[in-house]
Amino acid sequence: MYNRRVTSILLILVLALAIINLKEKAVFKRFLSRDKDEQLEIIRSEEYDFEITEDDNMRKTILYFKDKQGLLVPIMRKIPWEEGIAKVTLENMVDSAELRESLISTGLSPIIPAGTKILGISIDEETGLCKVNLSDEVLEQETEEDEEGLIKGIVYTLTEFQGINSVQFLIGGEVIPSLTCGTDVSAPIGREDINLAGDLDRGRSKVVAYYKGTNLEEDFEYFVPITIPTLAPVPNVYTALETLFDGPPEGLGLESDIPEGASFHGVDVKDGIAYVDISFDNEELSEDGVILNRMIKNIGLTLSEFDEIAQVEMLIDGKTLEEAGIDIDMDKAIPAFANEQ
Repeated sequence: MYNRRVTSILLILVLALAIINLKEKAVFKRFLSRDKDEQLEIIRSEEYDFEITEDDNMRKTILYFKDKQGLLVPIMRKIPWEEGIAKVTLENMVDSAELRESLISTGLSPIIPAGTKILGISIDEETGLCKVNLSDEVLEQETEEDEEGLIKGIVYTLTEFQGINSVQFLIGGEVIPSLTCGTDVSAPIGREDINLAGDLDRGRSKVVAYYKGTNLEEDFEYFVPITIPTLAPVPNVYTALETLFDGPPEGLGLESDIPEGASFHGVDVKDGIAYVDISFDNEELSEDGVILNRMIKNIGLTLSEFDEIAQVEMLIDGKTLEEAGIDIDMDKAIPAFANEQ
């Protein structure tokens, strides 16, 4: 009798667990198969490697704003972690008095017009296509340059998420051929030519180099990715660093952490490490820890465009710092963020 009671109890427990499991699967299935018109956000925390900060329910997220020259600038900000994080991210980019107040120290401004509502976001997990449904307020742009900044800023922000490769814009639930000033949004758009400086028709390839902008009023410095056409047959590490050491294009109000008197001689990539060989006209520069650490970050950001590189090793006249007798601690890892606030 005792064994039968035990057996009965075990059977009841097994059946209960099975029922619970079936209910969970049914709920999850209904969650994924909702009406497409709801523009369901399907980014889930178990699928992507989100970095939750030490603050409860806050996530480090890259958002794009614009500076006074209209250049797009990536800023890492901590935003509340919620289900549907991509939608929350865009909502944190919509122009408002509160957002402008929080950006005062940076000198940057929002790219999404005030009043714009993020009506919905859906992601095709197989293709990486993200559909973004926005309200009509997003059309309130004064120039084609503003529209281009809006589109590229949203695309670059969303494609910072793993699994999103391109963005299709919808206005009020509909795909439209172009925005008010003529910017084409009829087809999906991917990451391409951020802050283009120069004529692509005059180059054979293009690279992205990071230069520095400054908000003089608040003494806030920030890095800006600039796309530059080059004569190299294909984009490569050497050309990217050569472009960086040449200095920023004129007319953009940008500077560099590469000091005058620093020369680039070559780069060798091995096992994920870029060995960058430089020299200095002034020996004192080579022994200045502040200058070298700023340089290696600037170099690292430019090399962050190349997936195969994880670290940077600075060589001076072909020697490591240790071999050159320079005792300076340096962060050799490729920077995770260009700018933080």
